[in-house]
Amino acid sequence: MTDQYTLLSGRDAPLGAMLDVKGCNFVLWAPEAERVELCLFDAKEQEVARIRFRERRGHLWYGYVQGVTSGTLYGYRVYGPHQPEHGLLFDPQKLLLDPYAKELSRALEWNEEQYQGDSQRMMPKAVVWDDEFDWQGIVSPHHNDAQTILYEVHVKGFTKLHPELPEQLRGTYLGLCHPTVIRYLKELGITAVQLMPVASFMSEPRLIQLGLKNYWGYNSLCFMAPEPRYAVKHAITEFKTMVRELHRAGIEVILDVVFNHTAEGGNGGPILSYKGLDNRSYYCFDNGAFGPDYTHYSNVTGCGNTFNVDHPNALRLVMDSLRYWVTEMHVDGFRFDLAVTLAREGGEFDPYGGFCKALMQDPVLRNVKLISEPWDIGPFGYRLGQFPTQWRELNDRYRDTIRSFWRGDMGKMAEFATRLLGSRDIFPKSLRVIHSSVNFVCYHDGFTLEDTVSYEQRHNQPNSEENRDGHGHNLSKNYGVEGPTRESRISRIRLQQKRNMLATLLLSQGIPHLLAGDEIGRTQMGNNNAYCQDNRISWVNWQLNEEDEGLLTFVKQMIRIRRAASAFTELHLGDDHYFGIRTTPDTVHWYHPDGSELTEGDWNAPSAQALVMEIVAKESREHWLVLFNSSAYDIHFRLPEPADSYSWTLAADTAAHDGKRLLLDDLPQLVAVCSAHAMKLLRACPPQGCDIN
Repeated sequence: MTDQYTLLSGRDAPLGAMLDVKGCNFVLWAPEAERVELCLFDAKEQEVARIRFRERRGHLWYGYVQGVTSGTLYGYRVYGPHQPEHGLLFDPQKLLLDPYAKELSRALEWNEEQYQGDSQRMMPKAVVWDDEFDWQGIVSPHHNDAQTILYEVHVKGFTKLHPELPEQLRGTYLGLCHPTVIRYLKELGITAVQLMPVASFMSEPRLIQLGLKNYWGYNSLCFMAPEPRYAVKHAITEFKTMVRELHRAGIEVILDVVFNHTAEGGNGGPILSYKGLDNRSYYCFDNGAFGPDYTHYSNVTGCGNTFNVDHPNALRLVMDSLRYWVTEMHVDGFRFDLAVTLAREGGEFDPYGGFCKALMQDPVLRNVKLISEPWDIGPFGYRLGQFPTQWRELNDRYRDTIRSFWRGDMGKMAEFATRLLGSRDIFPKSLRVIHSSVNFVCYHDGFTLEDTVSYEQRHNQPNSEENRDGHGHNLSKNYGVEGPTRESRISRIRLQQKRNMLATLLLSQGIPHLLAGDEIGRTQMGNNNAYCQDNRISWVNWQLNEEDEGLLTFVKQMIRIRRAASAFTELHLGDDHYFGIRTTPDTVHWYHPDGSELTEGDWNAPSAQALVMEIVAKESREHWLVLFNSSAYDIHFRLPEPADSYSWTLAADTAAHDGKRLLLDDLPQLVAVCSAHAMKLLRACPPQGCDIN
């Protein structure tokens, strides 16, 4: 130890590094370790001190080091038996990251040569960081579910090609909160950005060998440390700046968090942190004849290992991480990747097990937005609709139904109507609010909207897996040509189908989720699994043509309509008892194109492809009609007569090729033509007119 640092008696809580004016208290969980050394480094990552902890209480090792200041770099070397067959992987040659690290000195990049032997050169260092950040009195906008419109964004990909941003800010936290970007988000009308993983991560060794990278970031390690790749200088300060400026603009920040597995992988995977500290507790293992088989990591995630949130210390780390992002970084909620894995207890899904109960009772976390990806690949892993009532859930059945209906598949009309009204078959009316369903047509994994109407097969050859990766069931259609085309007829129907799916999404009960770039025709050239494409395949292209501009105008219009109309955000039907009894419940009616109400036989007709949805919202005095026609021919619709001398006014028509509102057809007031593969939105307005935007 150099004279600069002095080891003093410390405290055994809290975990991690806690700085004060004289030094820093370090606490590490390593219950089966025989010896723990704290390694300190200078700004060039040269080791300047190695300090052996002398104090231990139970499973915790700790010590107070006088002389440590903000910016000091550190890591751990932990000694003990290396017996893989017994789940013990102690190796003092491996420099380990603190699971409670708040910032890393640089990105974690896999390097096979530097990992062999002493891994110090490969490993970034944790940073003791005292961030005196000025929030300037800005607080979260706290949008309710009815007003929430999610917008899924990759921090780098969204701004990497943006021509109006300074070069040094493109692809960074600061780029995402640049005034130009915030203006775009505000004008679009979204209320929350859902950021793809921003916790520190590492590309899988297999990808590095192939010359690829993990672009998406679903391979995390330090759950609290914001990814250095997206920072200009200091990740914590710049992340907080991004949150503050988005909040200032009225935009919430939701984080996509990955606690279900880590970058250490399964058997033979690198020792980076958890494996070298407490491998047997931090991970799940398959069952052997006489207990856990430590030679086989459980893999219900499909990523090599499964993080053991069933263990109290691992659960504590997850909960501490979530609270840190809320209290210190001011985020507004979380989308949990493979949430079923987290809710498994004893290997079985339990919506009221330890993880869900911990969230439910936590005084901080119970008040933030919680969104589940309600599946994993383990036994009985598909659990849509089965999470506790305060959760919102990604609804892939919504995606499949909307794509299938607009593609022209037969027999989808009844399920299409069910998805429009909040999927109450999945989220029971008596148990779940109508906003429980997070509706989406496209997500980061899968085709973009442009590719959904342009490709019928995945084109994942750049992923170097012989086009075998990615989902094969895309419910897409190319309308005659696979990929880009200059044929105007095909381009026109593709654009129309994009409007159809976006308009349907924004007129459905539930929380709409937009994939960034879908509003401007972003393509991944048919790649539906671009997780390893850190290039123009994945980055948003901001060079918009006339068609892109028209689609953007249309989406802005539909978002304005949705946010102004309670009929599409807070529908209260008479048989929906979750909200209690209302004296004036809203009503919904369904009609055949001939004007007659749909009967059970109509719903089940295998060839039915057209219907009318009428919504009467009593308290807001709104009366809307939506005409849907997924068939290949134009249809004349007979409309119900509005009350009180009102007349129907056209609010949107997806067959309008400029993406703007058109006047009603030159037909009698109660008849409208809906073009093939199109939908129309009408509102009943008084003689003096009404504002439909």
